[in-house]
Amino acid sequence: MIVHFGMTGSLRLYPAAPARRPHDHIDWVLDDGSTLRYHDPRRFGSVLWTTDDPQNHPLLRDLGPEPFEAGFDGMHLWKAARNRSVAIKSLLMDSQVVVGVGNIYANEALFHAGIRPSRPAHRVSRIRMAKLADAVRAVLGEAIAQGGSTLRDYVNGRGEPGRFQLTYFVYGRDGDACRVCGAAIRSQYIGQRNTFFCPVCQP
Repeated sequence: MIVHFGMTGSLRLYPAAPARRPHDHIDWVLDDGSTLRYHDPRRFGSVLWTTDDPQNHPLLRDLGPEPFEAGFDGMHLWKAARNRSVAIKSLLMDSQVVVGVGNIYANEALFHAGIRPSRPAHRVSRIRMAKLADAVRAVLGEAIAQGGSTLRDYVNGRGEPGRFQLTYFVYGRDGDACRVCGAAIRSQYIGQRNTFFCPVCQP
């Protein structure tokens, strides 16, 4: 069984299941009587069954490395960017290049690496790609330590909201002063996703 959370899916394990709420879509009753419940408010997730090796499933077989794996570094990003004129932010959010870097974390990592999100990927040097890979890991590490980002309905496994949104440098801060240089944060759409950057810190 492959469970894809989409943007808002989650699993909860209940020794005694409470009444179902809106957006509780699937219950698995386990041998010990506990219930594993799939909850997904925005319905972007999916539950799939396969009798083959899950690693060969179309959802999984072409995925890039995890950011904390040894296979993810600046050289990996630089090679993936060769001959690609797509914006570096779009490349960073491509799950065939690296998995787990969503819109929020791509914005924040690019800020910390000092790279303008709209810069064509093939125009980012190896040195700056190394800095970007380090920034991705640092941002994700800090987000994990802070329990993630709660903008609408995200909570952790204990039902607690995340706190990382309290420390954003650029995401969602259009018009606010940059925490580093004081310039006004700007926004633009890249790949149909709202993108935030500092025009001074990210030339």
